[in-house]
Amino acid sequence: MTKLFLKRWALLVAVALFQTQLVFAQTLTVQVNNPGAPIPKTLFGLFFEDINFGADGGLYPERIKNRSFEFPNPMMGWKQLDRGDPKGQLYIFDQGSITDTPNSHYLRIKTPAGNKGFGIVNEGFRGIGVEKGAEYKFSVRARKVDGSPTAVRVEVEDGQKILDETEVSGFTNVWKTYTASLRANETTNKARLNVLLEGAGTVDIDLVSLYPKDTWQNRPNGLRTDLVKLLKEMKPGFLRFPGGCIVEGRTLDQRYQWKTTVGDLDERRLIINRWNTEFNWRLTPDYYQSFGLGYYEYFLLSEDIGAEPLPIMNCGMACQFNSSELAPLEDLDHYIQDAIDLIEFANAPVNTKWGRKRAEMGHPKPFNLKMIGVGNEQWGPQYVERYEVFARAIKQKYPNIALVSSAGPSPDGERFDFLWAKMRELNADLIDEHYYMAPKWFRDNASRYDNYPRTGPKVFAGEYAAQSVGIASPDNRNTWECAMSEAAFITGLERNSDVVRMSSYAPLFGHVDAWQWTPNMIWFDNLRSYGTPNYYVQKMFSVNRGTRRLPLLVDGSTKNGQQELYSSASLDEATGEIIVKVVNTSSATKDVRIALAGAKTAGGTGRAFVLRCEDMKAENSLDHPTKVSPLEQPLPVSTGEFSYKFLPHSFTVLRIPN
Repeated sequence: MTKLFLKRWALLVAVALFQTQLVFAQTLTVQVNNPGAPIPKTLFGLFFEDINFGADGGLYPERIKNRSFEFPNPMMGWKQLDRGDPKGQLYIFDQGSITDTPNSHYLRIKTPAGNKGFGIVNEGFRGIGVEKGAEYKFSVRARKVDGSPTAVRVEVEDGQKILDETEVSGFTNVWKTYTASLRANETTNKARLNVLLEGAGTVDIDLVSLYPKDTWQNRPNGLRTDLVKLLKEMKPGFLRFPGGCIVEGRTLDQRYQWKTTVGDLDERRLIINRWNTEFNWRLTPDYYQSFGLGYYEYFLLSEDIGAEPLPIMNCGMACQFNSSELAPLEDLDHYIQDAIDLIEFANAPVNTKWGRKRAEMGHPKPFNLKMIGVGNEQWGPQYVERYEVFARAIKQKYPNIALVSSAGPSPDGERFDFLWAKMRELNADLIDEHYYMAPKWFRDNASRYDNYPRTGPKVFAGEYAAQSVGIASPDNRNTWECAMSEAAFITGLERNSDVVRMSSYAPLFGHVDAWQWTPNMIWFDNLRSYGTPNYYVQKMFSVNRGTRRLPLLVDGSTKNGQQELYSSASLDEATGEIIVKVVNTSSATKDVRIALAGAKTAGGTGRAFVLRCEDMKAENSLDHPTKVSPLEQPLPVSTGEFSYKFLPHSFTVLRIPN
């Protein structure tokens, strides 16, 4: 009797589970026969800010920190190196190796007869990364002052042994650039560079550089290949640069000024990075901006990865979280002129002042700039009155340039409501909304834009990232729960792409040994890099964007997020494919009936891309870069109606032939 009872009980449980599955099964109807508006190419893009050593020490692959001795402490990053008596002397001078440039400091090395090696050592950016067999170009500007110095010996050392060495020689009393090549015999993240003067005499040096030969597009002064590759593979619609709060500066004196970041490297004026001592728990006093990566390189990067450039300009306001310093309204002319000159630099023919400058740097063809940001994350009436002056002047000269304005630092509240009301009055083009919120907020707000007005300013979801612990907490992690929650939210951005025209995760980059803020979309050390689960969410949306929205109904309703399923759909007019995106945030498999209303599907094999993990706290890492990454599977489709099982805690993209 006991065995019979257990069998019957098991059967009843199985039937109950089956009936439960039937009750909770959903029908997702994609209205292929009623396509909506075109999806903008800019819907999914990139936000770059020089935070977390994202530029110097990151995307900009110069290995030498403070290569021109221009930090306020000119020897920061450098130490004296001597290999026995008699010792030499080091002196810093402020007279300029080239006149009339911001690069005024240089180092004098004086060695006595009989020295066994005296000079300096550079620590790099938390070490110097070199790969076995890869070529690195050493260069230095130098001149002889007196005596008979024979050579400058250059060594790449890992702390225990020399990995390669070379030398430059033939110094005269005229400043000249000397170059040589190095190839390390081992791979290491933590090398250092030794620069030693041989022979008795005195030599001045400046602009010390160790640069990889392998750069993106093999450009001199080019960018780090692996990081650009990760960006290009996302097929981003735009690149916003250079930030972010660094646009504002803690004070206006420390603001980002694009004109000091173009031209020869000698012409670029170093400034402090506003993130260097922003957080007491993560001080980085050696964080400065050399602007080897400047506005010209940003425009080139945008072009290389197929993204529309979106530069952000200071509007006469320093960071309101710091000094809140304001430029008087009557003193805005040169701020506005900087914006107008930037448009000329990007778009004007070569017979103009700034068009000529662009051509001299190697790009006669215009960059075709279409939009520009006025301020970053400002708020209050002081921002509105400055935005008005900017908008009036720019629109008068360049009426076709779209302007991005601020909605403040939060996704709601008094500041947010005030700015939206004012920007509607001013008929703004795009309003930049930011949200650094808990994962649940993203799931709860997947329908945020369903009821936004369809006329008036459009939305730029310019900065967002789910915070696993709290805003700006050093303990935030790039977990799968955060990425999955963002995916649920992004379905709402795509479904409302007539209102939301642009979106980007932030921040973009983080150096594993030198970060100030977390989470970040891409992490790297001095040689390696990886995309987080958040990166793969962004990439899956971007590369499967589609060209036209397709309305969809869930059990006959337009409400998204029912039974923890979030969805959006689009049509790729180039391939004819129907693209369905579904995020299942529940812990159960969802058996969903998909109906393609009006589809031409006569059968075939599509593709399914599934991103999931059972562990909601799972993360990728340098050693396990694809632990949470999408898998591709065939998708047999015989009719315009079929069932698909969406796995627990998953983000799935279906590409269905039509």
